[in-house]
Amino acid sequence: MPTIARGQFTVEMTPQPGQTDMGGVALGRMMLDKHFEGDLSGRGQGEMLTALTPVKGSAGYVAVERFTGSLHGHAGSFVFQHSGTMDHGAQRLAISVVPDSGTDGLVGLRGTFKLHVAEGRHTYEFKYTLPR
Repeated sequence: MPTIARGQFTVEMTPQPGQTDMGGVALGRMMLDKHFEGDLSGRGQGEMLTALTPVKGSAGYVAVERFTGSLHGHAGSFVFQHSGTMDHGAQRLAISVVPDSGTDGLVGLRGTFKLHVAEGRHTYEFKYTLPR
């Protein structure tokens, strides 16, 4: 049965050089730097690739992010894989733990991560399992 971790995080996204226009779609790359508080406490760093269409509210992104810190007191690191799309403003987002990416106290971690943004504040719910 999954355990649920909750809390909040801040994120800084830094655009990287080399954005290209491919037939009206802007392809870009950003560095991610996140600071997590709550049941998941630590830092996430990674890279994001983006595709911005000429239609307002339609875009896509993929990202890989390595988290280092603790989860309900279990210290270690693991990797999140992100995939998101916006279709005329309607969002679809999937974030999950890359299998077998956990280290130290997070070896064997599996899970899915959901985020919510309201009034500029990012909160999360992370459903996960850890072997005993």
